[in-house]
Amino acid sequence: MLNMAEGLTRLGALASSPLMSTLGAAFADAGFEISIVGGPVRDALLARPTHDLDLTTDARPDDILRIVKPLATATWDIGRAFGTIGAKIHGHQVEITTYRADSYDGTTRKPAVEFGDTLEADLARRDFTVNAMALRLPTPALVDPTGGVEDLVARRLRTPADPAISFGDDPLRMLRAARLAAQLDFTIAPETLRAMGELRESLRIVSPERIQGELVKLLQTAAPDPGIRLLVETGLMGEFLPEVPALRLEVDEHHHHKDVYEHSLTVLRQAISLEQSRHPGQAPDVALRLAALLHDIGKPATRTLEPGGGVSFHHHDLKGARLARKRLAALRFDGDTTASVAQLIEQHLRFFGYAEGAWTDSAVRRYVRDAGDELERLHILTRADVTTRNSKKAARLARAYDDIERRIAELAEREQLDAIRPELDGNRIQSVLGIGPGREVGEAYRFLLELRLDEGVLGPAAAEQRLREWWAARG
Repeated sequence: MLNMAEGLTRLGALASSPLMSTLGAAFADAGFEISIVGGPVRDALLARPTHDLDLTTDARPDDILRIVKPLATATWDIGRAFGTIGAKIHGHQVEITTYRADSYDGTTRKPAVEFGDTLEADLARRDFTVNAMALRLPTPALVDPTGGVEDLVARRLRTPADPAISFGDDPLRMLRAARLAAQLDFTIAPETLRAMGELRESLRIVSPERIQGELVKLLQTAAPDPGIRLLVETGLMGEFLPEVPALRLEVDEHHHHKDVYEHSLTVLRQAISLEQSRHPGQAPDVALRLAALLHDIGKPATRTLEPGGGVSFHHHDLKGARLARKRLAALRFDGDTTASVAQLIEQHLRFFGYAEGAWTDSAVRRYVRDAGDELERLHILTRADVTTRNSKKAARLARAYDDIERRIAELAEREQLDAIRPELDGNRIQSVLGIGPGREVGEAYRFLLELRLDEGVLGPAAAEQRLREWWAARG
């Protein structure tokens, strides 16, 4: 429940801070208005930590820069075309933006920027009422023309204007609604939610980079699954990541299998819990969370209804990896993230062979070698993938994974598993065999690598002897 007294106290402390006092006085002395706006005001009233310091003013970008330069240790104007000037003042980074009145024209992917003249008009064009509040400076005065405080009390997301107009101005706001609902544990007003479904196709004019940005922010929240459900239920997810709603496979009366969609959301929740417990205080691992959400997206395309009521999904790991690679590339994810997610999806079933029967040391080495830099993420994803309600089965799988992690640790200490490579390099291979650079060196290197994986560390002398024997056997 919103504690308004505490929220107002926090808001007052923010307004009277040295940073805001300095900015308020500087803009007033120059004859301009300035206000704290949006997220900082909302978060102060919710008694949440305030991270971004956003301000708005009737000053144009050149005037903003002229006013803040004497106060700042650094300034940047990369957002000047959109009316935004950044500065570092009193050790804090702030962004100050000219009153805006921008909108899409309905066909292009970029908003047309128009500067406004009044704070109230600027607030009216913002995404949601809880973000359409401002605190005037230097004498603090809360400005709330659209009922943001009432919506904070009700824990409700609502657009300041008709949602069709608001989402028409920027369709990305529909994704932001789902993200904020998850992040703040808010509900979405019925008319706003209805418009999200009706206007979902308008998302097609938004660039993939901006969509990716909102998806990442959603996945970085402590509990993204309510936001994912909203995107699936409104049809928005189908516009940019259709593989997720496709997980809602129909189950007929003769063929039964686990609800893949619900399973995937459970895996995501469990992966986040494991990530936070194993790596407390670290930034959210977006690649891991994407892999958890998408790990079974190959199932719809590989589902086979077997005689007797069984269902199989042969090679859904490989199919899913290909689908993920293609989709993440379309959303303009960077190559490292895309490669990590695809690899995790492709390898997420490997462990279950271990659970059915203990592996040799050679098999454990290959598991580590194939996982490479993704081993820790694979540990988390594999554990999170156990969602069975059978407590005995869950306990058995947990014990099995405890065992494989123990064996990996023991082998790593003994054999430097984090750097599995042949004990002889290319130069030594050439010297031992008396050959020059060429195809045979590569073949010898691969032989020694297989030997290392199969038998562990032999020592240079033994490795040389085995290399000579292999070479002699080739004739």
